[in-house]
Amino acid sequence: MTTKRRVRPGLTKMTTTRATLAKRVLIMSSKAGSMTPEIEAKLRKAFADCLVLEFDPTEDFEKLITPTARVVVAGGDGTIGFVVRKLADSNHPVGLISMGTYNNFAAALKLPKSIDSAIEVARDGTARAITLGRVNGTVFLEAAAIGLFGETIAAGDSAKERMYGDLAHDMKHVLEARPFEYKLSGDIVGSGSCMSLVFTNTSSIGTQMPISDSTPLNPYLQLSVHAGKSRTDILRRMLASAVLWRHQESGKGQVFHFRKLQVTTKPKVRIYADNVQVGRTPASLTAEISALKVLLSH
Repeated sequence: MTTKRRVRPGLTKMTTTRATLAKRVLIMSSKAGSMTPEIEAKLRKAFADCLVLEFDPTEDFEKLITPTARVVVAGGDGTIGFVVRKLADSNHPVGLISMGTYNNFAAALKLPKSIDSAIEVARDGTARAITLGRVNGTVFLEAAAIGLFGETIAAGDSAKERMYGDLAHDMKHVLEARPFEYKLSGDIVGSGSCMSLVFTNTSSIGTQMPISDSTPLNPYLQLSVHAGKSRTDILRRMLASAVLWRHQESGKGQVFHFRKLQVTTKPKVRIYADNVQVGRTPASLTAEISALKVLLSH
């Protein structure tokens, strides 16, 4: 059976069969904030032995590659997040060339910022398993949040994408947020009342809001109970990072490490995985060593 792929102008059309599945693929996003024709040309030259695809979340690129193909992703936060989540349970080595606005995940992995150095790591780096979080089965790269902080992450993302209709809706959730009671079980046992619980895999999340010293290179996630202790605190952080473009350090509060955790709340509260709402509490969270390997500096 032959599979044909639709591609945008400038990308080579490919026809693949089971016998000709690609062993290397470069997935590029032409909409990434830092992408230019010059950088695209440089990427094509550096990965001339790769099948080159334009990022399209509606297309299943896995049908075009072998089960262990090297996957290089050049794009923004959304593109990288989508591909990593999709391949989280696979055996693919993945190279990340981060070209987004905030790049929290790439920064937490200490990936280089310059395009030439990023290409070098994606081409010749060492494959290493990393930690990814899951909340109620949904993978997150940066953080999961319950309550006000999650509402604010979503509002900040809407502001970044200039989705003003969504921003108004998300800000309504921010303004309506109230304290809630919580109980923790698993690796951490405790209870209390707060505005937010934040479970982090990176040191900053959303619009570069500083929240912890966590990194996917550690085999655990971090829980911050004190983060976002009030609506004023949360809004101040959002304005400092999203509007004034300052990475403003703030008190981190009480932080705990964990691998498995269950959370119940009264009343039920919205849960966010990165910037996407994934239901309401109760929540089951795990830190899982990924099957995929990310290409990192030696």
